[in-house]
Amino acid sequence: MPDSPISATPYEVLGVSASASTEELRRAYRRLLRETHPDTGGNAARFHSVQLAWERIGTPQARAAWDRGRPSGRNEESHTPWASSAASRPRDSRPLARSYGHPGGWRRERFLTLMREWAGRGVTLDDPFDPALVRTAPRDIRHVLADALAEESTARTLSSLGIAYTVWHDVRTDAAGGGPEMKLDHIVLGPTGLFALLSEDWGGPVRVRKGDLIGEVLGDERPMNGLSLRARSVARAARVRFTALVIVVPDDASEESLAVMGKSRGVPTVLVQRSRLADLLRSGLDGAPAIAGTELFELRTRLQAAVRFV
Repeated sequence: MPDSPISATPYEVLGVSASASTEELRRAYRRLLRETHPDTGGNAARFHSVQLAWERIGTPQARAAWDRGRPSGRNEESHTPWASSAASRPRDSRPLARSYGHPGGWRRERFLTLMREWAGRGVTLDDPFDPALVRTAPRDIRHVLADALAEESTARTLSSLGIAYTVWHDVRTDAAGGGPEMKLDHIVLGPTGLFALLSEDWGGPVRVRKGDLIGEVLGDERPMNGLSLRARSVARAARVRFTALVIVVPDDASEESLAVMGKSRGVPTVLVQRSRLADLLRSGLDGAPAIAGTELFELRTRLQAAVRFV
């Protein structure tokens, strides 16, 4: 279970209510261990999730910590895990990629607005990012925070690419439908090409089908189609052509670490696990031409003149 506000809680993984007794928890855990064990034909990922769920609520002490919103495992952070943004993370001394905009900023502001509306007028939220409070919010609100965290995680990866790369975050587009919801999360320019990125966390698995993504967590959403519309808007405004359109997901959201899904008007479309993103951007896509120094400078100049932020 990744540390995401939209992930299933340990109670949901074990299939019990949050008020279940200790004995009910234990019975559910043992039953699911038998059902999901790979040696008896079960799913390895599901088996691992069951074990992690038990680690988080299997003892009275761990359960009390989880219910307070402060997991007590040795690999857990003791502070509120969702309060800080990418901009506040410590940096090392190596040269970083040039970066513009505020990754995850618009979605964090949107999350705070929705949380206050949901809580009601006159209610003071001492810590809107408190995990115990966030878990009680509707799924669509938790999804906004999950996507903000995904954008910030991607931004940390992008900053590590080095000074040869330039990154723009939270870029406004004129895609159909308008509004900041139709933004591009990241634009990345480097020697291996020009990439349009969305960072997503739907809280469940997705897979490739007919050039787009499908999954129970997506419903009727067509993520790659939306990314294509947004990238096309920026490409027209800046007079550039993207090397690839990329959707970045948590590692456990896809069985494939990197999948070329097809093409959108001749531009390759890609699904990539977050841990593989840096490799993709440093190595580039097979067959994609490198960008030389003069061309790189010209593309950067065009984008700097055209990019607007949400």
